[in-house]
Amino acid sequence: MPDLDAHTLQVLDALNKAVAEALDRKRKLGQYAVFWRDGEIVYEGPDAPDLSDHSSKKTSR
Repeated sequence: MPDLDAHTLQVLDALNKAVAEALDRKRKLGQYAVFWRDGEIVYEGPDAPDLSDHSSKKTSR
């Protein structure tokens, strides 16, 4: 990663914190989350849609 200035690092930190908080809130509410992983859409969570007949994956945490 290239050297980033202090402002850019603050922005990245704020974005990472916001995403972590949103994912934690979804987990606590029992809602699934959607990720892009290894070139595929991945649904994670107990209520994630079952897309076993599609190229997307369903996983549970």
